[in-house]
Amino acid sequence: MSDNNSNDNTVNVIIHLSDDEDGISRDENHVINKNDLTLSEEIVIKDKLMSENNIYLSEEAMIKEKIKEKDEEVKPQKLTFLERLKKIKIDPVLIVAWLMAIISSFFTYPDEKYPSYIDWRSLGILWSLMVVIRGLRDNSVFEIVGKFLLKRVKYGWQLASVLIFMCFFGSMLITNDVALITFVPFAIIILKSSGREDMMILVVVFQTVAANMGSMLTPIGNPQNLYLYGITGMPIHEFILTMLPLTSLTFFLLILSIFILPKKKRAIIIDEYYTIVKKHENKFHITIYFILFIMAICSVLRLIPWYIAAGVILGIVLILDYHVILKVDYILLLTFIGFFIFTGNMGRIEKVKDILEDLINGKEFWIGLITSQFISNVPATLLLSEFANNYKNLLQGVNIGGLGTLIASMASLISYKLASNVYPKKKGKYLLIFTLVNIIYLIILCPFWYLLYQVILKENNNNLE
Repeated sequence: MSDNNSNDNTVNVIIHLSDDEDGISRDENHVINKNDLTLSEEIVIKDKLMSENNIYLSEEAMIKEKIKEKDEEVKPQKLTFLERLKKIKIDPVLIVAWLMAIISSFFTYPDEKYPSYIDWRSLGILWSLMVVIRGLRDNSVFEIVGKFLLKRVKYGWQLASVLIFMCFFGSMLITNDVALITFVPFAIIILKSSGREDMMILVVVFQTVAANMGSMLTPIGNPQNLYLYGITGMPIHEFILTMLPLTSLTFFLLILSIFILPKKKRAIIIDEYYTIVKKHENKFHITIYFILFIMAICSVLRLIPWYIAAGVILGIVLILDYHVILKVDYILLLTFIGFFIFTGNMGRIEKVKDILEDLINGKEFWIGLITSQFISNVPATLLLSEFANNYKNLLQGVNIGGLGTLIASMASLISYKLASNVYPKKKGKYLLIFTLVNIIYLIILCPFWYLLYQVILKENNNNLE
């Protein structure tokens, strides 16, 4: 890449900065030596008619620091302690969880039983998975997989299918949150670059549905699954079979949904719009993270003690790249602890426990689904599990409950923020389409659940008896 005014080793890079929560925020121009481009993110050529020196690079906010190290003209921004505090966002769910925990402690005074409220196993495994998946993500493993899958894409419907089903199947292994954080920005870049912005809102909405519904198949797909899998002691095959019918129906609904996307006859050649500058140089790190991921999965399946897996992961990652440990979502872990304390206290008040058990017993699916619409499905799971009798119905209810309102699954807020930051004038349109699609899926999935689990399977069980 060269022009008349620059040597062959210099490129003008347009960087679109983003972070996990706020998405793509702004462009910055940097003159960088090509030999210094060791970043693992994709390089997207926005227009073949543009100069070959004009390159589009998508990355998270942390890329800013990496660029500053390469470009002497850009000085690092120094923030005071107070400025850093102002940047910390207050999580409303965390505040509610701890307010409930504190208020409940006036009715059940703190004592030696408080530590037993907390499901340390679930927290330890969740932390281990978050660390390992963050390490893989920082090494752009998921983006590399995405680029590989897009190599044979020629038409818009094929492009949409790959982008949507990457979220569906990816969420089963890397959680719904990480699938959306990774693949929604990836989708936005590819769709903009290939001239298919007309599909943007629908694709992102279906990516969100795909991530939320695909994640319900496995214990590690989302936090509520991991928690319920841990406290029930359910075998892995039983867990998957419990969720398989609902996941399968969602899969077919997503296939049908692709047909409503805007259609264009012209072919799409993805290679014209992006190229990989260089894959991550440190393959050793990627290998180690894959080994640690297998270890974390073994702890989920109870093949090795969770605390041994967590200890090994902590020790190795501290040596390998301690920054990864600092990037874990500790807000989520603290939220869990707050709800554990609240439900533990409520469970020790006999009258309250009896009332809640009577209210929830036999209605776990519907109570879980409805509660999720107002407080999100992870808090709903933590609150209701203490008083539920049928954990399978609760598991199905809170997962299907991820559909509906924007806050029914906190993961849905991730894609909303990413899309609305790119298209701020289309927030209303996004919310309208999101809500409509979610309601349609609920209208189909809820009767299916009732017919299958409350009619057909119940009759079969009665006949066997």
